[in-house]
Amino acid sequence: MGARIGVVLSGCGFQDGAEIHESVLTLLAIERGGAEAVCFAPDRDQAKVVNHLTGEETGETRNVLVESARIARGAIRDVTEANADELDALILPGGFGAALNLSTFATQGPDAEIDPGVAALVQAVYAQKKPIGAICIAPGLIAKALGEHAPTLTIGNDAGTAQAIEACGAKHQECPVEDFVVDTEHRIVSTPAYMLGPGVKDVAAGIERCVAEVLRLVEPAAVA
Repeated sequence: MGARIGVVLSGCGFQDGAEIHESVLTLLAIERGGAEAVCFAPDRDQAKVVNHLTGEETGETRNVLVESARIARGAIRDVTEANADELDALILPGGFGAALNLSTFATQGPDAEIDPGVAALVQAVYAQKKPIGAICIAPGLIAKALGEHAPTLTIGNDAGTAQAIEACGAKHQECPVEDFVVDTEHRIVSTPAYMLGPGVKDVAAGIERCVAEVLRLVEPAAVA
């Protein structure tokens, strides 16, 4: 039986939810690695809704779980129903939704709040010493949730975001888009993805390696 990897989505569309390329590449890499993706999202309104054609806010109200279901093809649950016991690892794709809907890192930086269900899941997975993957801006959320443990993370090379991550108590390490950073002690893997870009093939290289490393860190007994 393959490992079960939790994937936390934050909506649908990089400007106000989960980055679609990053999310699909994550799901693809999990399946190609012989594991099963189990998708979750918080059942709450998005912080904002953006017209991705114009970049302007629409004033609409959309639900994070409902929008995330577009990417997961309906196979998704409220994150409050997630149980770390049922998972072998956890991965959070990026997109501004990770810093707007899963947390308020985009607007509050080191003073950010994290969705209670997401925070509980991240902390429970960490407490069970199961690997965590964070993509694009999602390391900001991880820095806030686990900053007291001083994990090493990357968002690429953006100085302002790196500073905010370090203000949460984490350590930042620069990294190119095609690579990843692994904190072996804390079992956390991160990759910059669209924090650097420039295109889907570049982002795919890093995400594929990040997911492969997460799967490598899964305890052998979990897939026996």
